[in-house]
Amino acid sequence: MTGPLAGVTVVALEQAVSAPMCTRTLADLGARVIKVENPRGGDFARHYDDVVHGQAAHFVWANRGKESIALDITAPEGLAVLHRLLATADVFVANLAPGALARRGLDPAELRRRYPGLIALEIDGYGAGGPLSHKRAYDLLIQAESGACAVTGFPGAPAKPGPPVADVTAGLYAAITILALLYRRGGATASVSLFDTMTELMGYPLTHARYSGSEQPPVGMGSPAVAPYGAYPTADGSTVVLGTTNDREWQRLATELLARPELAADQRFASNTGRVAHRAELDTALAAWCAELPLDEIRRRADAAGIGNARFNTPDEVNAHPQLAARDRWRPVDSPGGTVTALLPPPVIEGWAAPMGAVPALGEHTESVLRAAGFDPREIVALGTAGIAVPAMEGTP
Repeated sequence: MTGPLAGVTVVALEQAVSAPMCTRTLADLGARVIKVENPRGGDFARHYDDVVHGQAAHFVWANRGKESIALDITAPEGLAVLHRLLATADVFVANLAPGALARRGLDPAELRRRYPGLIALEIDGYGAGGPLSHKRAYDLLIQAESGACAVTGFPGAPAKPGPPVADVTAGLYAAITILALLYRRGGATASVSLFDTMTELMGYPLTHARYSGSEQPPVGMGSPAVAPYGAYPTADGSTVVLGTTNDREWQRLATELLARPELAADQRFASNTGRVAHRAELDTALAAWCAELPLDEIRRRADAAGIGNARFNTPDEVNAHPQLAARDRWRPVDSPGGTVTALLPPPVIEGWAAPMGAVPALGEHTESVLRAAGFDPREIVALGTAGIAVPAMEGTP
């Protein structure tokens, strides 16, 4: 089976995480992704650290399966090259600083007029037309502005959710938007903002605050919406995460797991609202029970009682997770620094295996992309000599 997006060409002016995650998702589904980078350093995420065989972990994670072309679009000649690529592309994705696309005549509306069949999508920080639209937007800034940090951590000690949730989710919403427009067929303009994405993810706490008249305090490793539901140390020094999400589960947890029928019969705990109000008392009971048993025994008993449970894992422990190993979720991926190991993308599609293409070096595909776009060798050399593109030396006259 060919890839679901085989034959789709994406041109990306991207950096950091949000747009790269969008286009990596498209590449995982079989699209050809041409990543246009500044010859002077490229995507700045290449330089966040050097822990992956001399490469940055963010970049390796978000950029496999793409072709990198180094092109200076601030020069008229470089911008002309980009337009030649866009003339035959299906999709254009960008997430540059506010106003950067418009200054170069590359805003989606202009591209839509020039290339009627093109899907042009911009990922921005706050969306157009508001008092913050001019501001730069990074993951932490958006998580703070959207209230996500206020519902994470503990009262008086807010925290940023660990993964770059705003960046990644905006990238995935952008990919969903592109897939919908490809299905509809025909050109279109679209945008996805990090702020709109995060306020969408904040749907529950925003709705609760609006209609309850109060803000729920964060509860660390738990949820303000349900109780008991949290993390508890075990007798063997591990941590188990377990709890209930409805009244029937609560009855099973109290009677079958804790062997505390008096808790099951206590009317204070009969509804989730009551259990949330008495969270501390229930947490104390669960913590005392977990402290007497090793993790594996707790999980065995919880499974038998139909109570959801998990082991609290660190990143190193997830790298060695038996569920990932048993399902053969890891794959080798080539990179300029050597072979790296990466997880398969989440979609499991019958008859289709994600290509897991290489992580590109800066400008690695400049010559091949330009040749495929109809540039002759002399044009390629002239662009390189002028510093507008990095020519590939091998085989270039």
